[in-house]
Amino acid sequence: MKILIATIASALMFGASISPDKPFPSARLKTLDGKGVVLNETFGKNKLTVVSFWATWCSPCKKELDAMKELYGEWKALGIELVAVTIDDAQALNKVKPMIAQKSWKYTVLSDQNKDLLRSLNFQTIPQTFIVDASGNILYSHSGYTPGDEYELDKKLRGLLN
Repeated sequence: MKILIATIASALMFGASISPDKPFPSARLKTLDGKGVVLNETFGKNKLTVVSFWATWCSPCKKELDAMKELYGEWKALGIELVAVTIDDAQALNKVKPMIAQKSWKYTVLSDQNKDLLRSLNFQTIPQTFIVDASGNILYSHSGYTPGDEYELDKKLRGLLN
C-alpha cells in the first residue's frame, strides 16, 4: 500500500506527459504594457518554447522561475524560448513588473489575468509548465515545483532537440 501511495504521489509531483501532438490552444494574452499578443504566433520562431504559468503570490512558482533563470542563457542559445504567463488578477498585476525587475528575469512575461488560457488548458495548480514545439504542439506538461525539477526539464528539452 505504501508503494502504491508513493507511486501516485510521485506521478502527481512530477506531472505527466501529455500525449504528443496535442495542439496548444490559441489565446490572446497581454504584455505587461497592455499590448495584445497571440502566444501561438511565437512558437514558430523557436525550436521549443517553455510556457510556465505562475503568480506573484505563488512561492513555488517564483522559485521555479528563479531556477530556470540560471538555465535560460543556455536554452536561448539552443533555440529554446521561455514565456512566463502570470495568472495574477487585475489587482495583483501591478506587482508583476517590480518583481521581474527585482529578480532580473529576462524572459518574456505575459498576462492571462482572466485565466482564459488556464481554462483552455484545463489545469488547476501552478506552477504549470509546458513544452511546445515550433508547430504549436504540446510535447510535455509538468505540474508543481520541487528544487531540481529545472534539471529534469532541461534534460527533457535537450532530449527533444535530439
